[in-house]
Amino acid sequence: MSSVSLPTLVMGAVAYAPKVVTIWEGFKVFFAQHGLSFDYVLYSNYERQVEAQFNGEIHLAWNSPLAWVRAERMARARGLHVQAVAMRDTDCDLESVIVVRADSAVQSLQDLRGKTLGVGAIDSPQATLIPLDHLRQVGLVGGRDLTVRRFDVLGGKHGDHIGGERDAALSLLAGEVDACCLIAGNHLGFAMDGTLPAGSTRVIARTGLYDHCNFTTSPGAPAALIDRFVSLLMAMRWDDPQVRPLLELEGLKAWQPGRTSGYALLERAVDDEQFYSQDGRILPADYRY
Repeated sequence: MSSVSLPTLVMGAVAYAPKVVTIWEGFKVFFAQHGLSFDYVLYSNYERQVEAQFNGEIHLAWNSPLAWVRAERMARARGLHVQAVAMRDTDCDLESVIVVRADSAVQSLQDLRGKTLGVGAIDSPQATLIPLDHLRQVGLVGGRDLTVRRFDVLGGKHGDHIGGERDAALSLLAGEVDACCLIAGNHLGFAMDGTLPAGSTRVIARTGLYDHCNFTTSPGAPAALIDRFVSLLMAMRWDDPQVRPLLELEGLKAWQPGRTSGYALLERAVDDEQFYSQDGRILPADYRY
């Protein structure tokens, strides 16, 4: 008697750290136990992953916010549709900060005119694009009104690591830049781990709120498999001893329905800083991924 294999939902994820394999192997086991055939493909960068969503390689992608912007633009330009179906509770309502040394004479953003600002990688939404756009809104344009020093680490990972931000923070302490841009969570984390000793820095500005990663469907993804995937995510509970280690590794306590209203700041920044075109083409000539 022959068996009929169930269709498999294939997801893309970016290998920004070794723990990624542990996370998705664990999720694969969980999904199999609940009747969902699931597999994943790892990519070295988000640009390749988004392109894979349009050539039939994957049904779904665990996308950075910048990857979401590109996927949505590519879909719209082609008359197709992608959807943000789920995100972590920790992906919602984040902010970035612009910090100076505690003893700095800089008191406001306008005091940065003529100074040097440290930012993260070229493709970091939280440490480069959104903060630079925040400055642009108050009349300070990087390269014109102030010098921008970029700390490029792991291009193509869209800031899914703290390397560039850590380097910018250390450069601030060393007096090599006058201010630096960090996601607020990393600013706090650097204070806790000693990268930025307690009392050594001062926040002079905070960006508006924005959202981070989401699961993005590929055009034409099988609706029934996507629905089952999302329902299983939403059923995960922090107090489940099998699930909790996976949630801890992925940095959340609960999954939330996907929303796109929290990407407005990044959409504007992508246009103002000329990172993607309206149809999702990559614009910076010096972007390496």
